[in-house]
Amino acid sequence: MPARHRSRQRALQILFELDMHHQPIETAIAAYYDSLYSEENEERPEPDPFMEELIRGTMENGAAIDLRIARHSEHWRVERMAAVDRNVLRLAIYEMLHRQDIPPVVSINEAVDIAKKFSTQDSGKFVNGILDKLKSSRPRDHDPTKSPS
Repeated sequence: MPARHRSRQRALQILFELDMHHQPIETAIAAYYDSLYSEENEERPEPDPFMEELIRGTMENGAAIDLRIARHSEHWRVERMAAVDRNVLRLAIYEMLHRQDIPPVVSINEAVDIAKKFSTQDSGKFVNGILDKLKSSRPRDHDPTKSPS
């Protein structure tokens, strides 16, 4: 199974594709696996359940996630954001809100790194600013990294 960082990068690429060319989620995932088969391996790639869960979860919660992005971004409409940045934010917010096994700080750090890699150096700051605002505004949930007092 691929490392989670790689799964997140793959999920971003598929989310970007879905954002640009509206198509069924399963079609985009299958096309991505086909591209890995032709580019990376002579064997069919193993399924990446974490990547697939991130894509499906992000897409299923897309409207609510976009509302959160809009609420926490000043002077930026979601549809006017760079497509990579917008999808990095969507992915990270899905993780922060729906994956209790991943501390928000991990989701933020991963999102910043991925934004810098796939977009611009300034994208890292942009993504970090919005996600930090979101993290600060969230009610204090159970933190799986801390033991009960």
